[in-house]
Amino acid sequence: MTTTDLREPREATGLPRPARHGFLLLGGVQMTLIFTLASLAVPLPRIGAEFRLDRAQLVLLSAAYGLTFAGLLLLGGRLADRSGGRRVLTAGLLVFGAASALAPLAPGYGTLLTARFGQGVGAALVAPAAMAVLRALYPEPAAYGRAMATWGGLSVLGATAGNLLSGVVSAATSWRGTFAVPLAVTATALILAPRLLPATPPGRGRALDLPGALLATAGITLASYGLVLTDAHPWGSAAVLVPLLTGLVLLAAFAAVERRTADPLLPPDFLRDGRRVLGLAAIGLTAAGTATVFVLLSLALQQQRGWSALLTSAAFVPFAVALLGSGRLAGPLIGRYGPGRVTAGGLGTAAAGLALLAATGSDTAAPYAYGLLPGLLLLPAGGALSFAGAAVLATDGVPAHRAGLAGGVLNTAMELGPTVLFAALLTLGGDAVSLAAAAVLFTALATTTLLLRKG
Repeated sequence: MTTTDLREPREATGLPRPARHGFLLLGGVQMTLIFTLASLAVPLPRIGAEFRLDRAQLVLLSAAYGLTFAGLLLLGGRLADRSGGRRVLTAGLLVFGAASALAPLAPGYGTLLTARFGQGVGAALVAPAAMAVLRALYPEPAAYGRAMATWGGLSVLGATAGNLLSGVVSAATSWRGTFAVPLAVTATALILAPRLLPATPPGRGRALDLPGALLATAGITLASYGLVLTDAHPWGSAAVLVPLLTGLVLLAAFAAVERRTADPLLPPDFLRDGRRVLGLAAIGLTAAGTATVFVLLSLALQQQRGWSALLTSAAFVPFAVALLGSGRLAGPLIGRYGPGRVTAGGLGTAAAGLALLAATGSDTAAPYAYGLLPGLLLLPAGGALSFAGAAVLATDGVPAHRAGLAGGVLNTAMELGPTVLFAALLTLGGDAVSLAAAAVLFTALATTTLLLRKG
């Protein structure tokens, strides 16, 4: 797939209407997976009060979904390529739906934690399988490129919706009501999938690479868990160092095993494309920057300014509007200027938004209109462009039999980015310093993307 492909007229692809309906279904599922990741951010204090949880328990509850989601994504991608995308998608939806039904019924912390882990397992199957089915929906490179340009913005839109709706729902009912969305979407997807999505054939002769799957899952999960615990424990504590170092050792073993395996879980050549690596880095960084802003500002608005959960959610409404507007422009801009330029431009715009938030967002005396709003408009406008362009870069030239792998790697970058960067930024000091450092990283990656393109 090339930039020229993306410039072809839409009519040249001859896309049937069912393909567009199938995309809407898959897109709704993908948004819901990220919605679920963010849905407990605002009501988390209420859950802690109801179940009398300490900070460490709250941190684990918040991270549980993301831990299993990120840890199992590579395995989910291999299963999708090996067993067929729609089959794995259905299995993942069943797991995700069952866990989503258990969560609002939870009588205590243990049940809710189990449900969140279960949701992550289901999501790790659904996300790469959805991309495998998407590849079957759009077999032509031009059509697939346009689909990925739109797909790239769905995750940040889902995260935004999770933060907005969770505050509204928890204020109107309780935190248990936030699980109605994943339940409803799961039920709808299970009913419509056989009608709207093509049956993708299983890959022939593909081994599961069980050693690689176990090492990757354990390594990513343990390393992520160690990073998550830095919010509640010092970096030098055993609670952080033991899982973190163990995870890193397992990931090093995974890399060694993959070089010697005939059919590896993550083929080394998949990451040798510089454009793909930059696309994955941009996805991870954009997800991290967005998540960092949501967490830091949600806490600051409620704890420092005394805003309610509902008012805090309302503060992010302009964020969602800017995100939607920029997302609609992403596809045409990629077709005209190419995914590299759009990714770099999006990163630069988002960096400006982060810099503004760093300068004025922590000032509790600054009015919302010029203290927070400018940054809350620039960050999503740039983030939507960055996600869209980076998704095209990360999947450019991926053959159909590796679509599940591409989905697993892309979503892994999206999940690990916030975990790694957020833990690192928190060590720098206050909110303003963390946001300023994020702005520097965005600027550096934007510059690198432009330089690689010229080179």
